[in-house]
Amino acid sequence: MSDQILKARALRALHTPGAPLVLFNCWDAGSAQAVAAAGARAIATASWAVAAANGYDDGEQLPLDLAIANIARIARAVTLPVTVDLERGYGATPTGVADTVAQAIRAGAVGCNLEDGSAAGGLRDPGEQALRLQAARDAADRLDVPLFINARTDGFLLTAPFGHDDALLDATLARARVYAAHGADGLFVPGLVDAALIERLVQASPLPVNLMATAGTPSLATLRALGVARLSHGPGPYLQAMRALEDAARGGAA
Repeated sequence: MSDQILKARALRALHTPGAPLVLFNCWDAGSAQAVAAAGARAIATASWAVAAANGYDDGEQLPLDLAIANIARIARAVTLPVTVDLERGYGATPTGVADTVAQAIRAGAVGCNLEDGSAAGGLRDPGEQALRLQAARDAADRLDVPLFINARTDGFLLTAPFGHDDALLDATLARARVYAAHGADGLFVPGLVDAALIERLVQASPLPVNLMATAGTPSLATLRALGVARLSHGPGPYLQAMRALEDAARGGAA
């Protein structure tokens, strides 16, 4: 059995409701090594941070070849499972998404995020997104790697907090059911911070739930009690590191 398959299985086993896998997202090989040295159980990238570190805006503005090369450098630099943020999949069609996922796996990834936002703004039709997720699953199966596909849905992120209601939760759960039936392994819901809605989502979701840490996110102890399986820090670590660097540079120039 290959080392990559073992890492993929290890990543999958880390998604346990009530014992959240905490991911302090990195952006390059050096930051991945720093996170690993701190005792992380897995390594995750954040697309915003990777793009910013290379001088690009988020939203698939970073060229795909650079994104794949970055994944390969990270995977070579650490011994932990690596899950990567592939944004919308860098493909206009499901076939394009499949090609991107195959490249990421060959570079060493054992997990990925695929989001359902569209380049034009708003959310893709869930049926259309399901085909893209299925294409990703099929690509992983062809390579015999049990890739952990984290289906990101941005309804809460794109909706102002006053609109975080039962109707939005029901729409998110409807997507979760469709995505689960088409190869997704996890559900990533950035922007969701209300404890009552989190609890309802976790109880009804067919997939383990991943949230993103923000100023309004409940404490880790609360997320454990609610049954969350994964907590990502997104671009926060990069922003924190860059603020520290700027402060140090400002002090050194004084």
